[in-house]
Amino acid sequence: MKENYNRTLQACFVGYVVQAIVNNFVPLLFLTFQRTYGISLEKITLLVTFNFGLQLIIDLVSIGFVDRIGYRASMILAHLLAALGLILLTILPEVMSDPFVGLFLAVLVYAAGGGLLEVLVSPVVEACPTDNKEKAMSLLHSFYCWGHVGVVLVSTLFFTVFGISNWKILAVIWAIVPLCNAAVFTRVPMASLLEEGEKGMSMKELFSMKIFWVLMLMMLCAGASEQAVSQWASALAEKGFGFSKTVGDLAGPLSFAALMGCSRAFYGKFGDEINLERFMQWSAALCIVSYLMIAFIPIPALGFLGCALCGLSVGIMWPGTFSMASAAMKRGGTALFALLALAGDLGCSSGPTYVGMISSRFHDNLKTGIFAALVFPVLLIVGVEMISKLRKKA
Repeated sequence: MKENYNRTLQACFVGYVVQAIVNNFVPLLFLTFQRTYGISLEKITLLVTFNFGLQLIIDLVSIGFVDRIGYRASMILAHLLAALGLILLTILPEVMSDPFVGLFLAVLVYAAGGGLLEVLVSPVVEACPTDNKEKAMSLLHSFYCWGHVGVVLVSTLFFTVFGISNWKILAVIWAIVPLCNAAVFTRVPMASLLEEGEKGMSMKELFSMKIFWVLMLMMLCAGASEQAVSQWASALAEKGFGFSKTVGDLAGPLSFAALMGCSRAFYGKFGDEINLERFMQWSAALCIVSYLMIAFIPIPALGFLGCALCGLSVGIMWPGTFSMASAAMKRGGTALFALLALAGDLGCSSGPTYVGMISSRFHDNLKTGIFAALVFPVLLIVGVEMISKLRKKA
């Protein structure tokens, strides 16, 4: 029986690769969209805002319908929307009078799929009868990182060999991944997140618990700690450390994502021998060290190493908080996972914005902005300590 659920776990791992495709493929084409369709970069970058904005809405709205239609139907729907959005990306800009509206509609479709995946994949893995759920959760989230690295490397290789003018072919190729995984989810076994006859907590119940709000703060800090450096890695490499734009675009985000994946894979392999709470606190402490390296060490290579170390340090924060929430609130159900995803996404959007705002106050000094972001890993350390005390009381 457990062997059957291995197929479910593998399909979930691919689900996070699909989300990596959704979030990271289109940004590689921004300049191409600008040249091909004559759209300003300001309007094109709004596509990122639309993507993550809709995912936030889906996080919240999904609470109302996922339990009604079931996890299997929701998971298939999420993959089909992701595939459809990628395919529409190649069609709508050509057939609509305003290409930007075509891009916008395609992004909305695949963003709906990406948002649903974020809500669904973690609870499906949590429900699977695995020996160590923390290990499975960490390994699961590592596949987003490997997906990110794979999307950038494969896309760059494709554009080098076949030319970026053939990007539509690659978009359709990427769409095959969610289509195939949707077919897999029609057959794999799906376990229930709750015991038979047990009912998940309502939002009112969750909101009345102090431990829930601490977990929400931790998720916000996990997302912010990660994206405060990840979103600025390319600019830091180029502007802060003096590397070329090509090196900045590739090496900055890729080294960050690869080491974040290594951290998650490490805990996925050895998690049964490691205390999760201590591992999260030490990781947050390493995150603080990496921020200080970026902010204060004048040697470019060491500053760049700080960016990479940040990826290593933040790897456990997001899946670790999910695992702590599952252990602390057994009846949390869909509402708990959806609201945690919402808090994480808020952190992902607010962290880079906070860094940018602080940097602009100090003459566009990104290093000062990163130093100010120390508040996020510090609050995460405090949050882990509070969860430990609240669980002992309970």
